[in-house]
Amino acid sequence: MTEDALRTAVRELMPRAKTDLTELVSYKSVYDARQFPVEECVKAAQWVADAFAAEGLTDVGLHETPDGSNAVIARYPAPPGAPTVMLYCHYDVQPPLGDDAWQTPVWELTEQADGRWYGRGSADCKGNIVTHLTALRALRKVLGDKYPVGITLVAEGSEEQGTGGLEAFVPKNVDLLRSDTLLICDCGNFAVGVPTFTQTLRGNVNVLVTIETLDGPLHSGMFGGPAPDALAALIHVLASLRDADGNTTVDGLPNDQKWDGVQYPENQFRADANVLDGVDIVGGGTVSDMVWARPALTVLGMDVPPVVGSSAAIQPKARARLNLRIPPGVEPQDALKALTAHLESHTPWHAEVTIETEATGSPFRAATDGPARKAMEAAFAASYGRAATTEGQGGSIPLCNVFADTYPNAEIMLMGVEEPKCLIHAPNESVDPSEIEHMALAEALFLASYAK
Repeated sequence: MTEDALRTAVRELMPRAKTDLTELVSYKSVYDARQFPVEECVKAAQWVADAFAAEGLTDVGLHETPDGSNAVIARYPAPPGAPTVMLYCHYDVQPPLGDDAWQTPVWELTEQADGRWYGRGSADCKGNIVTHLTALRALRKVLGDKYPVGITLVAEGSEEQGTGGLEAFVPKNVDLLRSDTLLICDCGNFAVGVPTFTQTLRGNVNVLVTIETLDGPLHSGMFGGPAPDALAALIHVLASLRDADGNTTVDGLPNDQKWDGVQYPENQFRADANVLDGVDIVGGGTVSDMVWARPALTVLGMDVPPVVGSSAAIQPKARARLNLRIPPGVEPQDALKALTAHLESHTPWHAEVTIETEATGSPFRAATDGPARKAMEAAFAASYGRAATTEGQGGSIPLCNVFADTYPNAEIMLMGVEEPKCLIHAPNESVDPSEIEHMALAEALFLASYAK
């Protein structure tokens, strides 16, 4: 059976996967010339290009994007009547955040006693690059040198910097990247061994709110009481954005949505978020409701006098930076309008209020009823021995919306080897090799079956 043969092939390829990941992790591919030489990214990009060219992909090249980074793009032409599948990943990584915080060398793939492989990028996202390679190698080993579907590899070079290089590149290169199904492999499972589709991504609205009440500071003893305090007014406004239970309360913005996929246990969330003993988890819904299905308002920063150096003075001006995360079903312009109106209407004492828009981003929801999704569900079940579940992601991946707008008829699936224990973006990042093996097998099974 093809399934058994692919399973055996992937298992036999795991030592090579470890060798590949060891080499990939050794490249300090942080796309920030202030921290690491850009040549490290170029070396990583060339390694990716050479590796996929060796597996039969053609038209392999490094394409410069508008932010200066290189996207590795390679293709395999679809056999007559077969669909084309995009395999997305990124080779750039987060900075180490301090070598002394790591228990192992940052740029050396190191296996620890727990069986996990440690090193920056081992999961996010070089582990997914190796997963793609392992899946393709297994297919070639079992089916011969010809793939059953068309393939478009896209390896981004500046995803972690958020500078939008590939986002700007895609609309200008529609035919180069055109695919029927997109596997966005920069997400992961709810837990090790639990196959998971990332179903939704939250969008965001960032604003600066400034409140002014006086021409200058006033002595709090001589004028305190009737003098309008800008800082007190700002505190009043910010307090209106959450109720006593911690629910986000922006007037006109629904905050009672329910998450119908996998549930995030409260005790696990407490541990993951390092919530202090005795401090409540906030909100009136489940953890899954709160982080994946409902809006969330966070005060990112405030311009107010620091405690040390402050004086007995009433403040004439105060400012805050706000981040509003919005779930699928809420348009960013509608959320911005609601948040702006809320801030204006809740500003007391006719104080002057100014609201500046910093940034907006749309949420994303993947379709669930296409032939590719059904084929991947079957592949997950065969690889992991259990049915797949769904989760959301509190953050945003703007590229998904660019792909959806550019290829409106394509199916987009978010998946990958990154699960909570990976500690992506933090010191001591790691990957469980069983996730690479299971994901590679699922991808190989999908590519073999989707062709039908």
